[in-house]
Amino acid sequence: MFRLLRQRALKWQLLLVIVEFALLAGCVYAAVLLRYWGDHDTQLAFGRALRWRALLVAGVLVFAMAALGLYQVHLRAGMLGRLSRQGVAFLLGWVALTVLYYVIPATYLGRGVLGIALVLGYLVVALWRMSFLGFVDADLFKRRVVMLGAGERAAEVVRKMRRKTDQRGFKILGYVPIGDDPVAVPATSLLHPAKCLYQWTQRMGVDEIVVGPDDRRGTLPVDALLECKQRGMAVTELAEFFEREAGKIKMDLTNPSWLVFSDGFNISPVRRTVKRAFDVSMAALVLLVAWPFMLLTALAIRLESGWNAPILYRQERVGENGKSFPVIKFRSMRTDAERDGVARWATKNDDRVTRVGRFIRKTRLDELPQLWNVLRGDMSIIGPRPERPQFVDDFNARIRYYSLRHCVKPGLTGWAQLRYPYGSSFEDAEEKLKFDLFYVKNHNFVFDLAILVQTVEVVLFGRGAR
Repeated sequence: MFRLLRQRALKWQLLLVIVEFALLAGCVYAAVLLRYWGDHDTQLAFGRALRWRALLVAGVLVFAMAALGLYQVHLRAGMLGRLSRQGVAFLLGWVALTVLYYVIPATYLGRGVLGIALVLGYLVVALWRMSFLGFVDADLFKRRVVMLGAGERAAEVVRKMRRKTDQRGFKILGYVPIGDDPVAVPATSLLHPAKCLYQWTQRMGVDEIVVGPDDRRGTLPVDALLECKQRGMAVTELAEFFEREAGKIKMDLTNPSWLVFSDGFNISPVRRTVKRAFDVSMAALVLLVAWPFMLLTALAIRLESGWNAPILYRQERVGENGKSFPVIKFRSMRTDAERDGVARWATKNDDRVTRVGRFIRKTRLDELPQLWNVLRGDMSIIGPRPERPQFVDDFNARIRYYSLRHCVKPGLTGWAQLRYPYGSSFEDAEEKLKFDLFYVKNHNFVFDLAILVQTVEVVLFGRGAR
């Protein structure tokens, strides 16, 4: 099965991208015909150049929709929310194309043609998505899964993946009790297979067996599972299944041997070199674009707080391999926010945050000076967010495997920031660790690029900021 971001990407995602790319390119051709209806000479004048311009428009719009999270498997948004995101994506695409036309005049398509293409594209993609996602959510297109085990471990799927968006790629046919494990799933979902497991799964139309009993000792039908695997059926451990479908690592389902022997944790010299090149180039590019906003932010802080108040502040954070470094940010709180020296979480509507600080936190402008940390090598563009030493000491003592998140450099943004809101408690840190470990285990260049693109959505919608 096609693999993306080291996960088994659902085939419908790739189909969705390809079809929408083709539809958007076709809308450019349709726009030329509508704009110059009856004027065959002008239509012919576009010639072969129209093909590349159509591909450019389609590519930019697909990229913008990806940035707004419209290709996420677990996007939790209703139809109105999807249409709103699509509208913002097309607006961003229009801005990007307008800038591109000024930079590279040879790509210019014409305001009338572009306007018609955008309107047509929005309507066509919206109608296509309404019909397509209805088919995707139908059970006919999902992997049919049987869970081997019906105890507390197996019940995690019922409790943590109960939404329709969580189960977009699979359908649980039922749970098979194993050994003396107490049943923790609804009795109506229990299955009792025949003596030959493989033949029974064939009759049931099973695509995958997920192994998740509470106690495997002497109870797991190893020979039967081996036969299923030899005959081409997917046999997956519950922790791996959860990692693949939920995009996070469930700490209570894992053990040290699973982490040691599972795939991932690629921190080879080649990976380090590629990641460093990515960090430096992206930091330089963002600085080139963002420096006017940084100047305005500095001026706003100065005007609000006075000429003697600092614009920047430095704070110790824990980085790669547990080494501390000073992180640099625009000051968003009062200068006496922690005058007693005690580290505190930022809370909702925190009265320590200034008026300018509230705005720059919401828009993430306060994070821009950390680009200097990236260029220095203290941080990466993508990675787990760095925490303060006081919090890290507490988390290391109370949260299993917390130190693993420090085997890579911390980042300006990351997988946990996309998948979980702002953390301000021990429970939040424990939940975010599941996503951080997923990133540490599966990070690669494509994953980094996807996170960077989707961070646009976080900034535009202000998710997770305090």
